[in-house]
Amino acid sequence: MNKRIEQKGLRPRHAAYVIGAFWAIAVVVFSVVERLVDPKTFHSVWLGMWLAVETVTTVGYGDIVPNQTAGKIIAGFLMLGGLSLLSVVTAAITRASCPLGAHRLAAGEDPVMQKLDDLAAQLREVKAELEQLRPGAGAEDSP
Repeated sequence: MNKRIEQKGLRPRHAAYVIGAFWAIAVVVFSVVERLVDPKTFHSVWLGMWLAVETVTTVGYGDIVPNQTAGKIIAGFLMLGGLSLLSVVTAAITRASCPLGAHRLAAGEDPVMQKLDDLAAQLREVKAELEQLRPGAGAEDSP
């Protein structure tokens, strides 16, 4: 798998799968830890899982709030993780919506770059013509 990643790179879709699986496991782990850290607020692991899911998805109903400092720290990590999850999913959707863009760039078929190359060639031609039209162009440049 490492060889494939080195050759083709990590595609956003695969990165989204990895991050999604990681956060699914993290939700379970954080819910158990939340239950152990703050048993008065979280009467069951399922309640802790509800907090973890609503925090990771950035919904944050506010119906359950950790009372202990450790629980708030755990919720903070879940919030940051939820933001990273959303950004990777957004990148995967964006990448999927324009699949030819990367192939065109790799093959040198990017229309913007082609236009810039054309403009650079025209600019060189104009400079050469101006040099020819300027009287004594070669004599004044020499010391």
